[in-house]
Amino acid sequence: MTIQELKDKGLLLLECVSGSRAYGLATAQSDTDIRGVYYWPKEKFYGLDYIDQVSNSTNDEVYYELGKFMALLLKNNPNILELLAAPDNCVLYRHPLMQQLSPDLFLSALCKETFGNYALTQIKKARGLNKKMMRPVEKERKGVLDFCYVMQGQDAIALPAWLIAQGWQQERCGLAAMSHAKGLYALYYDVDNTLKYRGIVSSELANEVCLSSIPKGEKIVAYLHCNIDGYSMYCKEYREYWEWMEKRNEDRYQSNQAHGGEYDAKNMMHTIRLLQVAEEIARTGTLVVKRPNREELLAIKSGAYSYEQLLQMAEDLQEKLVIAYRDTALQQTPDKDKIENILVAMRDKLYS
Repeated sequence: MTIQELKDKGLLLLECVSGSRAYGLATAQSDTDIRGVYYWPKEKFYGLDYIDQVSNSTNDEVYYELGKFMALLLKNNPNILELLAAPDNCVLYRHPLMQQLSPDLFLSALCKETFGNYALTQIKKARGLNKKMMRPVEKERKGVLDFCYVMQGQDAIALPAWLIAQGWQQERCGLAAMSHAKGLYALYYDVDNTLKYRGIVSSELANEVCLSSIPKGEKIVAYLHCNIDGYSMYCKEYREYWEWMEKRNEDRYQSNQAHGGEYDAKNMMHTIRLLQVAEEIARTGTLVVKRPNREELLAIKSGAYSYEQLLQMAEDLQEKLVIAYRDTALQQTPDKDKIENILVAMRDKLYS
């Protein structure tokens, strides 16, 4: 079922503008996000065709079935609580039955974890981008040979450079594993190419070194160490970096580059917002979606603060959070039985 079909069938219960426009943080470049709540028809709800969420192709518009909506409210999910507490000018439609659901019915000490943990995920995202921006990965992919070194006294010489210095080819090399020494190999060389060694790697795309059958009496020419763990880590970073390059929001990336902070400023803005909201909830018992400090938050988004300053700001807010929830008058968790009774009563009226 599509969103339009939900509306055409009269199944809509709540529809709101969400995200930056609800927070009062929208700029000329901001998208318009819509979130909503619907109820599933009785025959489908009791049947096998229950659908708990409907969205458009870009996920700019997401609608939750009433049961899922209530379950997420019980968990104090930040995005869902914000939907219930949306500013009046952001509410596009509200069914009369939805008046029964007020934020104070759900707000609890769980917000310390839900808002706080959500904020931490934003910090991790910002740190992840910071790492990618500070440490770009070359497009030309390294191979196993780039993680191999030849032992010479107390030094380790990069294998490609060592082979060039010897005038040798990796294809004529033979390796034999050393016992009780992970990643260490005896290296042999077939000058006449008569022993048919397998080489150090079978191809440029190989993920491990090759072992060869070494005839008795052959002379070891060197000892080679292969840092296969380092190679595996590099492959993971390479894949993640170039997947990110392919999927990244170019406008947002260029904006982050322009402010010179080399971190995801939008994620850090939401980190600070979430922590501030969480502290307010504990202190006042209310959820204010539209933020009174628009200028400060947009300054963060524009890169006016250094990455270190923002991390310190987040740490300070987390300390305030601990104190606020220690002294809060909020219920520890929402009253599940009471909320379940409300849900059942709402369905009874909708299905009558």
